[in-house]
Amino acid sequence: MDRRTFASLLLFAPLLTREAFADDPKFVAFIQNTLWPRMKTAGVSKQLFDQAFAGITEPDPVVLKLADNQPEFTSTTSAYLEKAVTPVRIDTGRQKAGSEKKLLDAIEAKYGVDRYIILGIWGMESNFGKMKGSMSVMRSLATLAYSGRRKKYAYEQMAAAFRILKSGIVKPNDFDGSWAAAMGHTQFIPSSYISYAVDWTGDGRKDIWNSHQDALASTANYLARAGWRNDRPWGWEVTLPRGFDMALIGRSHWKTVAEWEKLGLRRADGAKFGSPDAQAFVMVPQGVSGPRFLVTKNFLAIMDYNISHSYALSVGHLADRIRGRGEFAAQWPEVSYDLTYKQRVELQSRLNALGFETGGNDGRFGARTYEAIIAYQKKNGLPLDGVPSVKLLQSIGKRG
Repeated sequence: MDRRTFASLLLFAPLLTREAFADDPKFVAFIQNTLWPRMKTAGVSKQLFDQAFAGITEPDPVVLKLADNQPEFTSTTSAYLEKAVTPVRIDTGRQKAGSEKKLLDAIEAKYGVDRYIILGIWGMESNFGKMKGSMSVMRSLATLAYSGRRKKYAYEQMAAAFRILKSGIVKPNDFDGSWAAAMGHTQFIPSSYISYAVDWTGDGRKDIWNSHQDALASTANYLARAGWRNDRPWGWEVTLPRGFDMALIGRSHWKTVAEWEKLGLRRADGAKFGSPDAQAFVMVPQGVSGPRFLVTKNFLAIMDYNISHSYALSVGHLADRIRGRGEFAAQWPEVSYDLTYKQRVELQSRLNALGFETGGNDGRFGARTYEAIIAYQKKNGLPLDGVPSVKLLQSIGKRG
């Protein structure tokens, strides 16, 4: 799974602090006998290594629990949105849009990234700096490297984390973040910090922990390099015309906005699209009976920040609400899948084996899984509802 999957979880994770750790001899041995040789090869001094792991003698069980239960991937899009785009967060974002106008003017002018998207990410990642994370970055990464399915990610981020510590920008005792080592106002993981952090204030420090100016500019730099362009929005909620070919849903069917208009798509709020030449595809994050969206390549730039469709949609919607736009027009359908976790994985695996790409087989349903289901249903003459179910799994088993 892409390393950026772990960029943000503070939205739902509890606010945890450092605690006294009980000794776990196997974990201590792992730090010294496995982590140290790897970090030594990466150029880390023994002194810095020992400082970074001082007092860390037990893996963090909360890290492992959260790593397997990210709400971006285990909850429905509607449930995720309900917790992400709240009245308080919208109001705070509007206040920040006013109080930080001069800063946002300058950042938007330099990087060409919509200020409201930056505010949306700030709100999503740390509640505008109120919840930057207080879990030990090194303990979290050591835990992920020690057990679970995130070892490759953990080793990559640990090497980057030591580069940060070596720079002196933050001290080992203050090196805190989320369970996945995401840090600061906009929750950069260590490798993203190395690649994209900027010193906006000009004080010689790329301080995403204590300088919201540096953090917001760093986020704009990230999005610009991920492909954001201000000549198009992230997307729109749309209505589909009667008789619309549901097989056109999904990222394998990019068309210009003008072409989609000719096919009968309209904005759900009745306004004009604009951006007629922008490439876009139709996305149904919770099945074809729920809200439908026409999303541009800017949506993918947000997903580069965090690969979850629910996350990207929440950022876009929060940004629009801060901007002054209304709620989504369509109602979200009730979703109750009759699939166990094992059956979810089996469904995705079978679809992938048949050439219907779900984006993975981890049991976490996102827009790509719905797209794969619709494509399978189209090919096999089934109703195009995009709903994962035991009945669908049985159908695939008979044809697979």
